[in-house]
Amino acid sequence: MESNIRLFRLRGVEIGANWSLLVIAWLITWGLAGTVLPAAVPDRPALAYWATALITAALFFASLITHEMGHAIVARRHGVQVEQITLWLFGGVAKLQSDDPDPAAELRVGAVGPMVSLGIGLVAGVAAVAIGTVDALELQAAALLWLSWINVLLAVFNILPAFPLDGGRVLRAALWQRWDDRVRATVAAAKVGEAFAYGMIFLGFLAFAGGAWLSGVWFAFLGWFLLLAARAEAMVVTQQDALDGLTVAELMTHDPVVAPAQISVTELIDDYLFRFRHSAYPVVDDLGRPVGLVTLERLRTVPPAARSTTDVRAIAFAMDEVPCRQANEPALDLLAELARSRPGRALVLDGTHLVGIVSKTDIVRILDLRAALGPVPIDGPPAPREIEDRTRG
Repeated sequence: MESNIRLFRLRGVEIGANWSLLVIAWLITWGLAGTVLPAAVPDRPALAYWATALITAALFFASLITHEMGHAIVARRHGVQVEQITLWLFGGVAKLQSDDPDPAAELRVGAVGPMVSLGIGLVAGVAAVAIGTVDALELQAAALLWLSWINVLLAVFNILPAFPLDGGRVLRAALWQRWDDRVRATVAAAKVGEAFAYGMIFLGFLAFAGGAWLSGVWFAFLGWFLLLAARAEAMVVTQQDALDGLTVAELMTHDPVVAPAQISVTELIDDYLFRFRHSAYPVVDDLGRPVGLVTLERLRTVPPAARSTTDVRAIAFAMDEVPCRQANEPALDLLAELARSRPGRALVLDGTHLVGIVSKTDIVRILDLRAALGPVPIDGPPAPREIEDRTRG
């Protein structure tokens, strides 16, 4: 989950928000000001309800940040750095630079979040009871009571053994410890997460059919999100395992067809696209040094009338937009960056010399090979003379 809005930094961790946070912020504020608070403390000015609702919503988001910071602090103690915490529609997500090193670390990192939420819920509940006897603070007490309830609910929801919720990560840690196989444990925990997700979707349909349409849609939406998240987490771990030990050179397409920077778009289409039929071409200068990457998507931005007068370099992705890796670097380091890059491809260098290109298709091909054949060694393509000798033999 990516941040669209940067908020602030807390203990070295960037706190951000996804645009979907605006939806839940409005729903919480509107629900508190329009229903919850008036029902608990009637006959107060509308301004008092809305002001209290806004503050309570802010406190709720602060509790989400505290929940995720709990994960971050414990993760750091185990040597795992946290890049970012993002608030969004369903709460918060902590983005870790790497996975937990062992099952014990996974257990502690997963368990601390619900414990933090439960602690916040208890503190808010005690505060609500303490000030509830003061007439002037009845509205604030009602708000704190809601904050207590929602944090306890958050703790209970997160402790469900449905990966990738916190409880699902605790389950994965237990299975990991038992089987000594992180990938197998992840796949099993993800299956449990999928089962819970289907159950939530089914409950949502039942609630919708029973007339509680808002609750039904909410449950179904939560289940759908959990289903996608569980599958995505399992896929990432499986891919990481398949690529473990491989270098970038073992993934790349060797000696890609390059396009000179000074040729026109028309020349690129006539002399390269229809001849080689690739969807991307590294762009090189007169000395053969890479200066960019041109793709079909970039070609589509050039009107037909301007193709003959537009140089390829003018429309190519610049080098600072294209992931570049040395051929001997680990393939795992490239996987996440390639998924985020706009061109969707990476250039492979040997020093400053271009030796290959890696696309998502290359990675999928390797993953399919390893899924079918197991962790067999993957070498680069044999030289033409070697192929000829084999054929003659």
